[in-house]
Amino acid sequence: MTTAAAPPRVPEAIHRRRWAILWTLVLALLVVVLDSSILNVAMKTIATPAPIGLGATQSDLEWAINSYTLVFAGLLFTSGLLGDRYGRKRALVSGMVIFGAASLLCSMSDSPGQLIGYRGLMGVGAALAMPATLAILMNVFEREEQPKAIGIWAGAVGLAIAIGPITGGVLIEHFWWGSVFLINVPIAVVAVVAMAILVPESKDPNPGAMDPVGVLLSIVGLVALVYGVIKSGELADFTAFAAWGPTALGVLALAAFVVYERRIPFPALDVSWFRNKVFSASVAVVGVIFFALMGVSFFGVFYIQSVRGYSALQSGLLMLPLAVAQLLFAPRARLVVERFGVAATAAGGMLLVAVGLAGYVVMTATTPIWVLIVLGLVMGAGMAHVMPPVTVAIMSSLPREKAGAGSALNNTFRQIGGSLGVAVLGALLSIVYRDGMTDTLTRLPENLREKAGESLESTRAIADAIPEGKGQALIAPANDAFIHAMHVVASVSVGISLVGVLIAWFLLPRRSAAPGGPGGKAPGQPDQTREAAAA
Repeated sequence: MTTAAAPPRVPEAIHRRRWAILWTLVLALLVVVLDSSILNVAMKTIATPAPIGLGATQSDLEWAINSYTLVFAGLLFTSGLLGDRYGRKRALVSGMVIFGAASLLCSMSDSPGQLIGYRGLMGVGAALAMPATLAILMNVFEREEQPKAIGIWAGAVGLAIAIGPITGGVLIEHFWWGSVFLINVPIAVVAVVAMAILVPESKDPNPGAMDPVGVLLSIVGLVALVYGVIKSGELADFTAFAAWGPTALGVLALAAFVVYERRIPFPALDVSWFRNKVFSASVAVVGVIFFALMGVSFFGVFYIQSVRGYSALQSGLLMLPLAVAQLLFAPRARLVVERFGVAATAAGGMLLVAVGLAGYVVMTATTPIWVLIVLGLVMGAGMAHVMPPVTVAIMSSLPREKAGAGSALNNTFRQIGGSLGVAVLGALLSIVYRDGMTDTLTRLPENLREKAGESLESTRAIADAIPEGKGQALIAPANDAFIHAMHVVASVSVGISLVGVLIAWFLLPRRSAAPGGPGGKAPGQPDQTREAAAA
C-alpha cells in the first residue's frame, strides 16, 4: 500500500524562486563583507594627512575597524532574536537601509572621530542584516539542498573579499578615500528593492514571552567584553584597568546571562544548546579560525604596501588568490563532506590555514611575490572547507524556527574571534615591533621616540618629516623590526589554527551534522519531506 506524498516544508511558490532569493541574500552579504575588505586597502590612505586622507593614527585605524566590530558583535544576538520574533525580512531590509545611510555618512566624514562614529552605525545595520540572511536561507531551502545553498552563501564571502580589495584599489587610485564607502550605497539600494520583491517573510510562530533582562545582559556582556579586548590591543597592555576592567564586566554579565537564562521559562537563549557537542565545537572552530586569520589580514596590508612598496590596487590584486580560492571551493565543500565526513573536512581545512600562516613565519622583504599568491590560495582553500560544513553543523543542531538565533550565534562567535585576533595579535605585533626599534629610536630626539615607535607607518612618517633625508636611516631597521614582529604573530596564529584542527577532528561528527535542526523536524512536529513515502 502507498501513501500520498507528504507536503513540503517550504511552500511551492517560495520553493520555485529559492535560487533568486539566495542571490538576493548573497547581495546583502556581499555589501556587508565588501566594506571590510575595501577598508583594509584604504587604511594607509586614511592614515595620510589631509587633504589626501584624514591623518588617522594607528589607534584611529584600529577603532575605525573595531567600532564597527564592537556594535556588530554586541547586537548580533539581539538582532537574531528580533528577526525570529518580528520577521526576518523586516530585519534584513531595515539593516540594509541603515547600512546604506551610514555608508553615505562615512564617505562625508571630515575627521577620524566622525568616521569611527558612522562606522558604528554601519555596525547596527550589519547586525540586523547578517543573521537574517542565513535564517531566511534555512527557511526557503529544503534540508537536502541546504548544504549546497550554505556553500554558496559562504562562497559569497570569498566573492566579496575578491571584489573588495580590487575595487578599493581602483577607487583609491582614481578618487578620494570616501569613495570606498560611497560604493556601498547603490549596492544597498539594489538589494533593498530585490528583497522587497523576492524575499518572503518568516518568523518563529511561537516565540514565547519577551526576555528583556536576558537581552540587556547579553548586550552589556558582549559590548563590554569586546571593548575590553579591543582596548587591550590598543594599549598593548592587558594588565591596565582600562583593558581588564571592561573585560571582567563583560565576563560577569555573560555569566549572569547564562544563570538567568537557565532559570526562566522563556529564555532568549536556550543554553542547553551548548550541551550539544556538535554545536559547541562548531562555534568554537568559527571563533578560532577568525582569531588566527584577523592578525594576518591586519599586518598583511602593511607588509605589502609599506615593506614591499606596492600600491593600493596592487595590494588588492595580491589579496585576490585567497578570495578566489574561497569562491571556487566553498560551494563544493559539501562534496568533500559527503566523501570524508564533517570532522575530516573541517580539520583538513584548518590544517591548510595553518600551513598558509606558517608561510608568513619565513617571509622576508625580498621573498618572491609568487609565494604570497600561493599562500593566499592555500589559506582560501582551507577556509572554504571549514566555514560551510561548520555552518551547516551549527544550523542543523538547532530547531528550524530558531534559525535567526542560531545564525546570530554563529556570527557572534565569528566577530568575537576576529576582535580577539585583532586585539591580541595586534598588541603582540606592536609590542614586538617596539622592542625591535628600541635601540634605533635612540637616534631620534626624545619627543619623537614614543610616536615613532607606535607602528611601522608612524616610523615612516617621522622619517619622512626629518629634513635632509636623515630619517631614511630609520626605514631599513623599521622594516626588519616589522618583519620580525610579523613572524612572531604568524607563529602564534599557526598554533591557534592547530588548536582548531584538534577541536574539529575530535569533536565534530564523522559523517554528517546532527539531525533535527532547522532542516529537520521542529520539536513536536512531524518530519515532512518532498519525497513520496512508500509503504
